[in-house]
Amino acid sequence: MKKLLLVYLITGLFLLNRHPSPAQSFPLEAVRSYPFPSDLTASAQGSKIAWVVNDQGRRNIYIAEGPEFTPRKLTNYTSDDGQEISSLSISADGRWVVYVRGGDHGSNWDDALPVNTSSSPVPIKVQVWRVPFVGGEPKALSEGDEPVISPSNDRVAFVKNHQIWSAPIDGSAAAQNLFTARGENGSLQWSPDGSRLAFVSSRGDHAFVGIFTHAETPIQWLAPSFSRDRSPRWSPDGTKIVFVRTPGSGGAPDSLLSRRHQPWSIWTADIATGKASPIWQAPKTLAGSVPTTHGGFNLHWAAGDRIVFLSYQDGWPHLYSMPSTGGNPLLLTPGSFMAEHIQLSTDRKWLVFSGNTGPDQFDIDRRHVVRVAVDKAGAEVLTPGVGLEWTPVITGDGANIAFLSATAQRPPLPALMPFAKGAAKLLGQNLIPANFPTSQLVTPRPVTFKAADGVTVYGQLFEPANGTGKKPAIIYIHGGPSRQMQLGWNYSDYYSNAYAYNQYLVSQGFAVLSVNYRLGIGYGYAFHQPANGGPAGGAEYQDIKAAGEWLAKQPQIDASRIGVYGGSYGGYLTAMALARDSRLFAAGVDIHGVHNWTTSRTAPASNPAEPIPDAERAANVAWASSPVSSIQTWTSPVLIIHGDDDRNVRFNQSTDLVRRLEARGVPLETLVIPDDTHHWMSHANALKVGQATADFFKRKLLKREP
Repeated sequence: MKKLLLVYLITGLFLLNRHPSPAQSFPLEAVRSYPFPSDLTASAQGSKIAWVVNDQGRRNIYIAEGPEFTPRKLTNYTSDDGQEISSLSISADGRWVVYVRGGDHGSNWDDALPVNTSSSPVPIKVQVWRVPFVGGEPKALSEGDEPVISPSNDRVAFVKNHQIWSAPIDGSAAAQNLFTARGENGSLQWSPDGSRLAFVSSRGDHAFVGIFTHAETPIQWLAPSFSRDRSPRWSPDGTKIVFVRTPGSGGAPDSLLSRRHQPWSIWTADIATGKASPIWQAPKTLAGSVPTTHGGFNLHWAAGDRIVFLSYQDGWPHLYSMPSTGGNPLLLTPGSFMAEHIQLSTDRKWLVFSGNTGPDQFDIDRRHVVRVAVDKAGAEVLTPGVGLEWTPVITGDGANIAFLSATAQRPPLPALMPFAKGAAKLLGQNLIPANFPTSQLVTPRPVTFKAADGVTVYGQLFEPANGTGKKPAIIYIHGGPSRQMQLGWNYSDYYSNAYAYNQYLVSQGFAVLSVNYRLGIGYGYAFHQPANGGPAGGAEYQDIKAAGEWLAKQPQIDASRIGVYGGSYGGYLTAMALARDSRLFAAGVDIHGVHNWTTSRTAPASNPAEPIPDAERAANVAWASSPVSSIQTWTSPVLIIHGDDDRNVRFNQSTDLVRRLEARGVPLETLVIPDDTHHWMSHANALKVGQATADFFKRKLLKREP
């Protein structure tokens, strides 16, 4: 690993001295006009695939079918109305496409509530829809969310008001409440024959896995306990369930600042007898804790009666498999890389996933399609090179792998390659507008530098070639914080937009350094879960300060004109930079950031007879880790942006900061987006935010406006 980091550092510094490819100015609208594909899925039989395309706010479903795989637009939504499409699936027989329209499913709360970015006086609904694969008029089956199609292809089960409902997939009858159970019910899983439905009933401090058969049979609770059970998965023959068990809440008060192992175990239950038993217990280490990367446990019941899961136990989020009776897990994906977007093939013999690995030394900052057998170690990178590929799915006939693909210049598109390997075919290239500035985009270059405490920090440097003299620079800070910016277009729509903004800023004459700070993914457990992060000390801010100091030392950069911007957790770190180091950062744009940890993360109530050991110290540390605690040294101008239907960061985080900055006379500009969320569901609003950010930096750093 040390050798790899040294190569990064040497190569990064070498690349800085190379003459970059020319960049020319273009409108922000041009680089933000790309169609963003997502939610790629395949039918369990045959060769049908479907995906969602967000084309400047107009979200529609596209489909294709082998052997030609010619893309076809299936729906015709024509407005930039902020209505997301999610939970896309195809019935096993390929006749129907089911989806949810509405909501904001990247939210921390209220994700299934309507979004009304146009401030329409007419009520907006979050609904389950179906449309024939061959084409036709979409039909709303019901208000609801999280639909799953029965293997019998005739019904759709879904969640409505935390209860489970069902409707005929053809819409021939009204939806009905399938059953009622206490708690918040979800995580639906049909049995392989479609006769039963497994689900999770969350009841606050505990959760059960239940089995519903029909109205005449009581719900069967599998080994109910004082624990939280989750992630039920059926065995291929439908006789057993595998699930994850974690402890219920409660117990004596413990330290808020100490890091502890978060235990979890894998259990199997026999449906006929109801008997359940553990087959694996996670190692009692920090790295062995509940995994926190995409898909969480990624639990599957695979072929050969093997259980597949993901664990961070060896320091990387890797895939393991073991017999359903238990035993020592087999590490399927050894190496210094992560596995995410994990999918099991229909025959349950293969896993495909996105991995930041490959033959190129900088693949740690990319994603490629990787496959591995469920019973044999030895992951195989199927799409090596300098491109980026993610979210692979295997078609139902096992003949092809579909995935999403991009480069540093070309925005994401669906692609297809034979499962037996071969050349990839891009789908939907005609959707990229003629004025998209592909040839004018620069290739970001990987760089590394050290934080004050010796931690290696990763970044991508975007540099313009036009103009002479020292250039102003901007540091971009991603949110999450469990994210990773890459050497090209990102697999997240939010960060794909950020990549477009960064390319636009470069076209305007700025150098941009995108920083992958600690707490982010892609570089192992120690980087992803460091001590003293966030409200427990804000250690990751050292990485942002180090980025500014590194930039200031580069001969082509004007050290007096370094700006900083970011959204969400990136907004938090932007505010930290301006509050603590206004001498280094001349201006900033803080987009829906956290500014006071003491109000956003309230400590659990403390019983005077049984106090939390370090409650007072934890509150003091959280305050000291907040930008508002250093506001007396904040002098640099700032633009604060927030949408007031934000469901990830409370709007009052910015309201409070504005009041404090106004009281101190700090140069301040604001932009409030009414009725939009954290994710700028409206394309027009995303453009407004990007343009406001760029205009602010142009005034403050290019034109030297005081």
